[in-house]
Amino acid sequence: MLSKVKIMLRRFIHRQANDTKGQDLIEYALISAFIAVAIGATFPTTIGPNISTIFSKVQSNLTQASSTS
Repeated sequence: MLSKVKIMLRRFIHRQANDTKGQDLIEYALISAFIAVAIGATFPTTIGPNISTIFSKVQSNLTQASSTS
């Protein structure tokens, strides 16, 4: 029974290591975050505080989501 669990675990890890479905989403998120920071640096008094608020909300939502799972 233990050997079956090991085989299933190895297969699961192998599938997860080769899974690239979420890679594009992460890349787009990083690009949009970079653009937002660049715009905030260009217009620090008008757009900067709004971007900071957005990132704070995203961080709190991620923290909340990770604590519930």
